[in-house]
Amino acid sequence: MSSEGTESSVPRGNIAGFFEYARDDIRSGFLVFLIALPLCLGISLACGYPPIAGVFTAIVGGFVTPLLTNSELTIKGPAAGLIVVIAGCVSEFSGDGMSGGWAPMDQQAYRAALAIGFAAAILQMVFASFRAGILGEFFPISVVHGMLAGIGIIICIKQLPIALGVAASGEPLEILTDIPHLLAEANPAIAMIGIASLVIMFAWPACVQPWPFLRRVPAPIVVLLVAMPAGYGFDLLHEHSYYLQGHEYQLGEQFLVSMPKQIFGMFHDITLPNFAVLADPRAWKWAIIFFCIGSLESVLSAKAIDAVDPWKRRSNMDRDLFAVGAGNLIASLLGGLPMISEIVRSKANIDNGGKTRFANFWHAIFLLLCVAIIPTFLHLIPLAALAAMLVYTGFRLTHPTEFIHIYRIGREQLAIFITTMVMVVVTDLLVGVLIGVILKVSLHLANGVPLRSLFKPYLEVEDVSEDTSLIRARDSAVFSNWIPFRRQIEQVGLVQKRNLVIDLSGVQLVDDSVLEKLEEMREAFELEGLGFSVRGLDSLIPMSDNVLATRKRTLGQMKRLTIMAPSAVAEHLIEEFFERGVTGYTITECKGGGRQFADGPLLQRARSVRLEVLVPTTRAAALIEFLRSEILPEFMATICLETVEVLHSTDFE
Repeated sequence: MSSEGTESSVPRGNIAGFFEYARDDIRSGFLVFLIALPLCLGISLACGYPPIAGVFTAIVGGFVTPLLTNSELTIKGPAAGLIVVIAGCVSEFSGDGMSGGWAPMDQQAYRAALAIGFAAAILQMVFASFRAGILGEFFPISVVHGMLAGIGIIICIKQLPIALGVAASGEPLEILTDIPHLLAEANPAIAMIGIASLVIMFAWPACVQPWPFLRRVPAPIVVLLVAMPAGYGFDLLHEHSYYLQGHEYQLGEQFLVSMPKQIFGMFHDITLPNFAVLADPRAWKWAIIFFCIGSLESVLSAKAIDAVDPWKRRSNMDRDLFAVGAGNLIASLLGGLPMISEIVRSKANIDNGGKTRFANFWHAIFLLLCVAIIPTFLHLIPLAALAAMLVYTGFRLTHPTEFIHIYRIGREQLAIFITTMVMVVVTDLLVGVLIGVILKVSLHLANGVPLRSLFKPYLEVEDVSEDTSLIRARDSAVFSNWIPFRRQIEQVGLVQKRNLVIDLSGVQLVDDSVLEKLEEMREAFELEGLGFSVRGLDSLIPMSDNVLATRKRTLGQMKRLTIMAPSAVAEHLIEEFFERGVTGYTITECKGGGRQFADGPLLQRARSVRLEVLVPTTRAAALIEFLRSEILPEFMATICLETVEVLHSTDFE
């Protein structure tokens, strides 16, 4: 992109940008709308809300947040990552959504959840006003990914029965153990729709590879193009039964999405919160969970989208969190779900050529027109198809590549990831995240992090030149003390417009979360035209080969190779060792021999050398093979290999 280098070429979501980039934003907004519509309906149903509630949320997100945020490419709306939280809240107040029909208790629980969403929105706006957007920086990467993986597993478990046309209730593990029974009781017609939808969701990305023009067609739309005619073919609009292998199965509108029955009927579904529920202490427990998890997911999603913004624009996280809070406030007053910056739709916005935040606005316009004008058409969408989309979404959250990625960072990170994931599934979201954080802290303490520096960084600031400062860290640089560390970096570097050097040579441990965030800071400094570098990492031992692996101060294990050989072969050995990656050697002249020379005069014994090299374990085998195949057949030599511990082992790599 040749014009990216100048500020004037960077798209901005102001009045001029609204008109200048309208064509790109309208096109992207329409394509994002195609993805958002079925997901909004499915997520809302999975949360125990009426399906229209998810559309209310996306519409409010598109109308309100572009006016308040500077995040140019994020799409605001309901997200699968909040399903577990919202459904848990509805269940706490005795609701189970539309799975067994919409009963008075479901309406009461729905209105209670709206009030709790309103309270959480107030918390988001207040905390954002006090620059609390940085709180998303606290949680360790492995804990966040473990939480999302646990959420993904719960979504898959709870949506699979719906895709099969059977009702299931209870905790995730209860449903999981009942899967064989649910499979036996599956409604064949509905299961056919659900399984076909699931196959399309998984297979469509691979199927369109040979035909680039089809890549713009999102998989959820293909699912609807197949599932809606199938539902019509099974005559789901009318109550009836059919027999298969001696079993009777019921079909009817209970397997279709409930939508308004007339044009503009959506406005009759606007529902007000029941604020009286806020007198119940349980309500505030859920409000805090809504606030914490929703804010964390939203900030992380916005940061992830900033990282792939073609113009490298950076969102103000406090401003974006305030915008999300304002959107949630209005959505809860209309009967909508809580919203966040949703990463899948935001990434689709980038892929489809969206330029400014008004793509979010246009996607909301299309949603409003669709739901207001053709609600009876949307009523033809089978619930099994929406459930299949959510099963696919849940699988993406817990994809095997997540396990591989975390393992490559370090085995201890994988332990934290799996522990958090399992505890989220078997207990609840808040307990799972808390246990993951406690495990991370425990591992840091076991690796020598001083207790006093666990939440407070010990930093020394020094000006090394007219435009460059040095921040020297002591004791530790870990996730739990990163927020004050980051603020010091911003104050010294970005606020004062100075180049910055971070010296980590004095810390006992620097963890993976801090290393990733330091890389983000480097990018932020580059955007401001400032220098940012980190030094001292070579004095710490990485706990894996990954560049983001936790590093700690310890003696590194190396292999010491000692060779006693004739002097004549010494130069040849040294040359060959250097070619094979050896960084240095020590050599000592000596005399010696075997038993056959024991009786001869000492001064007449063969002149030899003692050659020692230190090499990483991974290179030792190649050196031994070289000595065995090329030196021992021609020269008499003694070779010894032993494991030693050295300081600054990275100097030998």
